[in-house]
Amino acid sequence: MGRVTERRRVIRIRDGAISARADTLVAEEPLEIRLDGKPLAITMRTPGDDFALAAGFLVSEGVLGRADELANIVYCAGATEDGVNTYNVVDVKLAPGVPVPDITLERNVYTTSSCGLCGKASLDAVRTTARWPVGDDENNPVRIDPETLAALPDRLRSAQRVFDRTGGLHAAALFTPDGRLLDVREDVGRHNAVDKLIGRALQQGLLPLSGAVLLVSGRASFELAQKAVMAGIPVLAAVSAPSSLAVDLAAETGLTLVGFLRGASMNVYAGEHRLALRTAAGRT
Repeated sequence: MGRVTERRRVIRIRDGAISARADTLVAEEPLEIRLDGKPLAITMRTPGDDFALAAGFLVSEGVLGRADELANIVYCAGATEDGVNTYNVVDVKLAPGVPVPDITLERNVYTTSSCGLCGKASLDAVRTTARWPVGDDENNPVRIDPETLAALPDRLRSAQRVFDRTGGLHAAALFTPDGRLLDVREDVGRHNAVDKLIGRALQQGLLPLSGAVLLVSGRASFELAQKAVMAGIPVLAAVSAPSSLAVDLAAETGLTLVGFLRGASMNVYAGEHRLALRTAAGRT
């Protein structure tokens, strides 16, 4: 399997002083995901948790929803002409009876580490029907204090081991509503980090994640909101801005969407009923 980091020689200039040194960079390699032997997608990712990444991607695409629907995931040997296993190709085998989606050129997509899934024919094709409604459990509704939410970015940052060495990774984490860290994954692409979280939850039989809060570094795109909805996650928070489509999807599905989560400040774009607000917000 590829390494998470690599070393490269750089010329460093500081206050006019020039020196040569080795720098630690985050690794970025392609991962081809095959479904029952047929190519489905290629994503640029940081090596590691590749099986979880593939499983999470298929949850987001509506193919998987339970651990027993997944037979196994393997690396494909002989991925190159000389038969060498690059550990950059995985094949996902579905359990007997699980329907295999029609893999057409329209679905044969390429994803980058920056923008996530590309090549969808239309917005309707992206809005995959979720298995679980993002609603509140009447017996155990999700509520989170703004103070608890404000503390999560620092907890996420302190759990980013590879970021400390490279400064070049996104991260995603799952928390309980009272702020307890459940899991954290890093990747050069924030959408991959989320897929790794969701894939691990699928493998452990924890879907839907109806009692979890998802925090992502960077912005909250439509795709990340979709992944949260597909995994049954009721709260998505980001340290940067959401997109307009992410806000629209959150409003349509009942997802709580928080952006610009920095220090004690945040913007709540949808689903404010899950935040324990002490004063009513003014409406414009």
